[in-house]
Amino acid sequence: MFSPEFREEAAREVVENSKSIVSVAKSLGVSATTLSNWVKAYRAKGADGEPSLELADRARLREAERELRELRQKVAFLEEVATYFASEQR
Repeated sequence: MFSPEFREEAAREVVENSKSIVSVAKSLGVSATTLSNWVKAYRAKGADGEPSLELADRARLREAERELRELRQKVAFLEEVATYFASEQR
């Protein structure tokens, strides 16, 4: 239905211009799910300038991102606790 060139240009719009899939999909008249699949394929072939990650590398990256989120939450909590106890001292 859509040409490969159209698909690639739509995916490039999302990736290179940091636009949301939903907004680009709306402007082009395609579903967000369809555009999401095009973006995944575009990224998988390394068209965004970054080499495609192997499965093991992606798993390590997801694990590192999860750990980073948890550590940020802990830091935020500890900052709140420190603020509470600092205000109690007065």
